[in-house]
Amino acid sequence: MSSFNGLSESHAKELLLTHGYNELPETESRHITEIILEVLREPMFILLLSCGIVYLLLGDYAEGILLLCWILVIIYITIYQHRKTEKSLGKLRQIASPMSTVMRDGKACRIAGRELVPGDIILVHEGERIPADAHLLEAHQLMVDESMLTGESIPVLKEMTPNSCDESSLFGGTLVVSGKGMARVNLTGIHTKMGKIGQALKTIEEGETRLQQETRWLIKRLFIGGILVSLAVTAAFYFTRGDLLQSILHGLSAAMALLPEEFPVVLTIFLTLGAWRLSQIKVLTRKPSAIETLGSATVLCSDKTGTITLNQMQLGALRPADFPAKVVSESHKKEMEKELLQVLFHASAAFVIDPMEKAIADAFRNSNLTSDDIGLPIREYLLESKLPAMSRVLHSKEDALAKVFCKGAPETIFTLCRLSPEQVSYYTLQVKQLAADGYRVLGAARASADANQLPDKQNDFSFSFVGLAGFLDPLREGVTDAVRECAEAGIKVIMITGDFPETALHVAEKAGLAHRGKTITGSMLQNMSADELASEIKNTAVFARIVPEQKLRIIQALKSNGEVVAMTGDGVNDAPALKAADIGISMGIKGTDVAREASSLVLLNDHFASIVEAIKAGRRIFDNLQKAMGYIISIHVPIIGFVLIPAFSPALPVLLLPLHIVFLELIIDPVCSTAFDAEPAEKGLMKRPPRARDEVFFSVQKIFLNFAKGLLMLAAVAAVYFYAVSKGYQASHVKSLAFSTLIYCNVFFSLSSLSKTRLFFHSLSTPNPAAIIISLAAFLFLFLSLRLPAIINLFGFCFLPVTEILLASVPALFLLLLLETLKLPAILHVRNKLN
Repeated sequence: MSSFNGLSESHAKELLLTHGYNELPETESRHITEIILEVLREPMFILLLSCGIVYLLLGDYAEGILLLCWILVIIYITIYQHRKTEKSLGKLRQIASPMSTVMRDGKACRIAGRELVPGDIILVHEGERIPADAHLLEAHQLMVDESMLTGESIPVLKEMTPNSCDESSLFGGTLVVSGKGMARVNLTGIHTKMGKIGQALKTIEEGETRLQQETRWLIKRLFIGGILVSLAVTAAFYFTRGDLLQSILHGLSAAMALLPEEFPVVLTIFLTLGAWRLSQIKVLTRKPSAIETLGSATVLCSDKTGTITLNQMQLGALRPADFPAKVVSESHKKEMEKELLQVLFHASAAFVIDPMEKAIADAFRNSNLTSDDIGLPIREYLLESKLPAMSRVLHSKEDALAKVFCKGAPETIFTLCRLSPEQVSYYTLQVKQLAADGYRVLGAARASADANQLPDKQNDFSFSFVGLAGFLDPLREGVTDAVRECAEAGIKVIMITGDFPETALHVAEKAGLAHRGKTITGSMLQNMSADELASEIKNTAVFARIVPEQKLRIIQALKSNGEVVAMTGDGVNDAPALKAADIGISMGIKGTDVAREASSLVLLNDHFASIVEAIKAGRRIFDNLQKAMGYIISIHVPIIGFVLIPAFSPALPVLLLPLHIVFLELIIDPVCSTAFDAEPAEKGLMKRPPRARDEVFFSVQKIFLNFAKGLLMLAAVAAVYFYAVSKGYQASHVKSLAFSTLIYCNVFFSLSSLSKTRLFFHSLSTPNPAAIIISLAAFLFLFLSLRLPAIINLFGFCFLPVTEILLASVPALFLLLLLETLKLPAILHVRNKLN
């Protein structure tokens, strides 16, 4: 299946993932069968099966049957983890469902597209993807891009017709290019045209992240090394002991010890649960690579309105035209303000969604003004990027002429009203005064026109200037703390807004941005070369009067300086910048679907503080993943060591066979996939600089450090092992003591590795019950394996008195003391930073 009506398969899958159509109905048995087949292809399964067969050939039926039964346990654990992962992904897909504006109880409200039902009345606007198949009820210059379904690149004009036909039908997943409209939902989900495409797609495959590629590279080489070591161990045991089947068994043990099959499991769980954890702080992960990149972010570019501020406007100031020069009395001033308010109200959309229009509507209602004698709307001129103003034409049958009401950016209104330079200078001074007090400013104008001969453009009306209106937008709660936290974490915050520089600086001051009183405006940016912008941006934190298309230049300038950039955006024109940013962050409430599709993360509550929390969570996830991977490398060193050591001399007792390695995996797997994932953030996490962009996850230095820690564990266990051999203990006694020490070392090492900035005892007091439960379970299982006759015989141990079991922990305690001592410089460094 290469395409669907001109829609590429990759694009179709991306859109289907966004719209939640990829969850196709599957039978339970088929699903489980696929998982089992996947397990059967795993190298560890092949090794376990081979070991079980060899045990049976040797006549050790209990061991052989146990290993074969362990395969069933692995299949069950895999199915459980798969179900858990799918459940998390399913919840994420539900959250990812596009937002829709729907009329409920006579009011327009935003809901997830998955909650739509046939019969709902939806409102569609420029930049949104249509959430369902619907029939058009009202349209205003509505143009829809249906190329994903038809292959035609030219947008289609949608008009109302009596019958359901393509001209009056909207299809789910298509994009509103311009205009707006109202429609009744007919079909939802998999019943839509897009949903039928979804039924033809069986899976959605995503590209590997850099970390996944690194992990695959390392596993491939370890697998090759495992084969070579396995052959060498088999040969060594055969030449020193002469038993072929036993030699093969030891060779298989070496392969099991060397193959860190936990790597892909841990990586999958961390990325999946990481995405779910981010969703808990209202951040949806659309691309797993964003989780890796979050910890490297050095610059955070944020929109002002709705992200740093609440985007809940309040009309705080009215400045009628010629105020105060032509004000005769207080009553005259109020009449002029009412006229200004009426113009603003009638220039607003019929269905109020925009926060500024909501503030106008609230003020209009509170002023007890009426609109009965104005007339009905007959045409709208929508906001354009090159002409930031909108006009509505209303006509009453009693009047010969229609009335035109306009509102928009003050400088645009000045141009439309053709004000003189002196007037522009006078009103611009008022705009700057309002902006300096933190107001967002709109201009208003009115005109009259022949209802039968309306011009094609707003510029052709003879507008009269009515006045200015100032709106206050308070800061979101927690923004100031979040900005300060970014500064401490070495992350520069840049605020980008379409407002006046004075308004932007006022908000930046309140938010705590280090702006130094400097701004770069859109007009300044337009006249700068790429090199000039790259130089100026190093000392600039506020961009004002910026249009969305200019965000891309800002991103390019920052990246040319070597910065790792996170960028927020919500509109259609923000998509290129979101795509170009290292971490594109779209708005979940006010954002368009186009912006969401171009982004890596979706901010479900549009809150700036949530971005900072996401960066913090990303750093924590990456930290814990590194600790888990390091633990895996370290713990395999003593396991490999004690598979190899007995191969050099027939006098040395064999310590580890496949059965013992499986027992160790019972501890290793939950620790690295659960305990490390649940570990809280390190102290001073947001006091350290961002991670270097080109930092390799599996660097030689880190691998060597973890290998060295593994050698320390090997030395601790070897001390007990060779001491017992020198004392002439029986093989079962040597094995019992050495294996007990290995378990102690494993548990103490894992608990010490949970944190780099907290001591062992402090880590125990942090809220990580998984680590405590796993540790206690390991000690209990060890105690039972040395006390219960059935388990003693199975593992080849001997009955150890409690005193010897406790004495076996002494080398592990010395190891713990050494590891904790090595952590002290890092702990003191963090403590000094925090103080």
